[in-house]
Amino acid sequence: MIEASPIEGFFHRDKEKIYLGTKVNTIIRGSMKRYLDRLGFLEINPVIISPISDPLNHPVDDPTLSYYGYRYRLTKSMIFHKQLALVHFDKIYSFSPNIRLEPLERRGTGRHLAEFTQLDLEVKGKGREFVMKIAEGMIDDAIENVLNALDRGSLNPGLRRYKRPFRKVRYLDAVEEYGKNFETKMSQEAEEPFWIIDIPLMEREFYDREKDDEEGVLMDMDLIYPLGYGEAISGGEREYKYERILQRIAKKGQRKEDYALLLEAARLGIPPSAGFGIGIERFVRFILGAERISDVVLFPKEIGKFVL
Repeated sequence: MIEASPIEGFFHRDKEKIYLGTKVNTIIRGSMKRYLDRLGFLEINPVIISPISDPLNHPVDDPTLSYYGYRYRLTKSMIFHKQLALVHFDKIYSFSPNIRLEPLERRGTGRHLAEFTQLDLEVKGKGREFVMKIAEGMIDDAIENVLNALDRGSLNPGLRRYKRPFRKVRYLDAVEEYGKNFETKMSQEAEEPFWIIDIPLMEREFYDREKDDEEGVLMDMDLIYPLGYGEAISGGEREYKYERILQRIAKKGQRKEDYALLLEAARLGIPPSAGFGIGIERFVRFILGAERISDVVLFPKEIGKFVL
């Protein structure tokens, strides 16, 4: 079977779904911005290319480009730039485009794209509980604005303003009860968003902070949407001390040479912080109850497809 050309495919998109997706995208971006601005956050510009980017904890292609003889990577997330920004500011956020050239096996999840946007935020000198509270309030505010702006018949039937604070479940407790695939099973059962906390070191990247009283467990958290929509937010407290970053890189089996710029920054002094990223397109998909994230995005970079 020959696939339609990217242009032909674009002209045959479902116009109503695209309109609703773009409308909700507009509402939640505006809501999130206003919410964070009221709390004294400053918006910083996104970084698209950089000598350093998120290593992630799963394999993706890592394309680079040469510019005047210097090697740059496409941004997979702004994690390191968020930490660096706090050298100059206390609270920041950015609507950050991310490029993650995911493996083909993620094509059928309904929630992965090769190109997406995260609202990324970071707060100097605060911990996990502080940023979790911000996330809950920001999500609640955005949902309220959507419910006030659109007819409920066009939205996810299970969408409502959820009771705060959201439930917290330790990662190892979730694995013990549901097995390794706990996220999918718990999300399908849940009617309210919930947090997964205290994530094992080997399940995450090297840059998040290990708990003081529990070796090998991180001060991390993921927010999971209910009704089977999966992960919404990933974040945690950051490691900022030079020696501990070096130890963590070694524990993950990575090369310190690849993170020389981060290590140089740590030697000069980056502050302790906590933060998270929330995928905008995934939030839109959840609000509309869409089967696939590509249904509600105007130019979806679907994995394994040649698209605009």
